[in-house]
Amino acid sequence: MSVEKIPLNGIAFLAFPEQSQLLFSELKGRFGFSDDELQPEAYGELFYIEDKAGYLKKSGGQYPYWARTVMVELFILKFDSIGEAATNLKTIQRNWAPYQFTCFRRAQLIQEKLPYINLKDRQFPVKIPASPIGLYTLLDEHTLIASAQTTSYLPAGTLHFIEDHENPPSRAYLKVQESLSMAQLLLGADLPCAGQKCFEAGACPGGWTWVLVGLGSEVYAVDRAELAPELMKNPLVKFQAHDAFTLKPQEIGPVDWVFSDVICYPERLLKWINGWLESGLTDNMICTIKMQGEIDWPLIADFAAIPNSRIIHLNYNKHELTWMWTRNTKK
Repeated sequence: MSVEKIPLNGIAFLAFPEQSQLLFSELKGRFGFSDDELQPEAYGELFYIEDKAGYLKKSGGQYPYWARTVMVELFILKFDSIGEAATNLKTIQRNWAPYQFTCFRRAQLIQEKLPYINLKDRQFPVKIPASPIGLYTLLDEHTLIASAQTTSYLPAGTLHFIEDHENPPSRAYLKVQESLSMAQLLLGADLPCAGQKCFEAGACPGGWTWVLVGLGSEVYAVDRAELAPELMKNPLVKFQAHDAFTLKPQEIGPVDWVFSDVICYPERLLKWINGWLESGLTDNMICTIKMQGEIDWPLIADFAAIPNSRIIHLNYNKHELTWMWTRNTKK
């Protein structure tokens, strides 16, 4: 068998692990697809829809948040050997990442013949290069589906960090590590640093605070309950026992960053965000939009419409989205 490349007319969505149903719920609720219109071919958590033009028309060219990456220029590659597969991918572009649901060892051997990319867990802080990266998936030992053009700069849309199981007071620290990394990548925001001030709403038990003081910044942390004891003793932390959302920006004063991982209705969060934006007292914001039951997609669109902002679903998010904003975006 000679090598054969077959262009495809479809589009493929790679769901976040164990969140395929949330992806389909978004395609229906946000873009209005019916069950009859969504009859994808499934390759593990990769879902291929035949009619790309129809999808783009119906979605207005937007892509789902619950897809960690989208393959937008797909083709099938049929090949005899591992070397043939790698050589043909390299002729298209340098950077390729695998997603596998079968033929794991064969995919590993193909990846070893491709130019190196970092597929390991990262040490925070990390700067992600804004370089195109393709995605391929073996369907069997002699067939793969691939796209050089994807919607993420991350390998298979995935970012995982080397975890610290001893020092952070909660696993929520991973969310702020990822969101800061993505704000840097997508908005050009610089990380918080020494000499900067952060305001954190709903800070208890202190997972986000732990990351921020680790970067050298001062944190004004507000919650009804205290932070972990080590953070309460940290000279970079100022704590106030209060409902953070009832404090006006003018009571807080100028800060470089505002953070919120508060459990609240999205409507209340949006009103609070707009209060900060109107005050002009901060340059950067990162907030978790925590869903309460069915997602109000027109309301999410109101978040997305804020200039210089982005909404993403983090690898460390569950039934929630992350909204990021910077005043002086460099992207």
